[in-house]
Amino acid sequence: MSDLEQRVSAGWSRMGSMLVREGRSHELPETGTFVNAPVSRGSTVLFPTLEAMNRTDGRSHAHKAVYGAMGSPIQHQLEEMLSLIEGGTHTQVVNSGLAACTMPLLAFLGCGDHLLLPDSVYGPTRRFAGTMLQRLGVVTTYYPPMASRAEIAALIRPETKVLFAESPGSHTFEVQDVPMLAEVAHEAGALLMLDNTWGIGVFQPFVHGVDVSIQALTKYPAGHSDVIMGSVTVNDEAHWKTLRDAAIQLGQCAGPDDCWLTLRGLRTMGVRLAHQARSALEIAQWLKTRPEVARVLHPALQDCPGHEFWKRDFTGACGLFGVELQPDISIEATERMIDGLSLFGIGASWGGYESLVLPTTGHIRRVTGEGGPTSATFRLHIGLEGVEDLKTDLARGLDGLQF
Repeated sequence: MSDLEQRVSAGWSRMGSMLVREGRSHELPETGTFVNAPVSRGSTVLFPTLEAMNRTDGRSHAHKAVYGAMGSPIQHQLEEMLSLIEGGTHTQVVNSGLAACTMPLLAFLGCGDHLLLPDSVYGPTRRFAGTMLQRLGVVTTYYPPMASRAEIAALIRPETKVLFAESPGSHTFEVQDVPMLAEVAHEAGALLMLDNTWGIGVFQPFVHGVDVSIQALTKYPAGHSDVIMGSVTVNDEAHWKTLRDAAIQLGQCAGPDDCWLTLRGLRTMGVRLAHQARSALEIAQWLKTRPEVARVLHPALQDCPGHEFWKRDFTGACGLFGVELQPDISIEATERMIDGLSLFGIGASWGGYESLVLPTTGHIRRVTGEGGPTSATFRLHIGLEGVEDLKTDLARGLDGLQF
């Protein structure tokens, strides 16, 4: 195994014990107990006296049972585990990855405030900023994801309250200089929010200056393509109070069954991701040798934008990356190739056990004029299938492309 192959999976090897042990009760009654916590379903929480119920006011911020919409016992166990993985103090679980992006923006922004978004941001986050936030009086400016310190600082306004990052970028996989962004944001009195879904477990957001870290738990934590859920983690008590109050007021919670499935998925996430990261790197390196391929956008490869920041700040990688074909390969030929693949499902999500392909041509918007592809592109998520089988499937499709 090469040094790079070891690097992309090393972070997960160090997390295995924590993923197995934490978020569980290790106090065993004389009668014994199950390994996995039971699911508690409920809405009303009963109290023995009015005095006991009236003492619950502060408990709404303390991951305790108050009312079903404020969280269940299994949700609180999941939140504890996610705080450990992300390196924060408190986590709020929400009902989707998109809610994890939008809810903190609503919590920390108000009319007249200014938001800075990377031009590589997840499409639905961009749409939310241009519709609902705009209607609420929040002004959004887009910045090139690889912008320098001076370029970012020049966009800061007195009313800038949030600098948002997504690293790597959606579809185009630019790795951002997060510590630099944190310094610029904090010098201006703004918060740095990060969509850390790609980097779960291999990028420690709060070590690098992030204030609010966002996860789509739909991806690797749940891991089996059967859960929709998100989370938001903070490392500051004042930020937690603001975030938690917003979650309560917006009615944000997650069903106990989905929380249980996600907590179960986390137990095996380390071994799944270590395997998928190695497989993805091998396939990415192989794709670079193919004449049909112009660029492979994998953060662990030297020619991916921001590779130096990945090498400096990340302890591993995951199984998602992008491919840009040669300019003389048509979009129609690319679509025929994708339709002909047998081991890659065509789907918009990722992070499950199965391999996926998604054409991204025409779905990458840029307003700054930087980073957009000039030819046909697609995104691959590498699952748990055999690497050689996946290569054979891709080779058959690439061989059939007509220049």
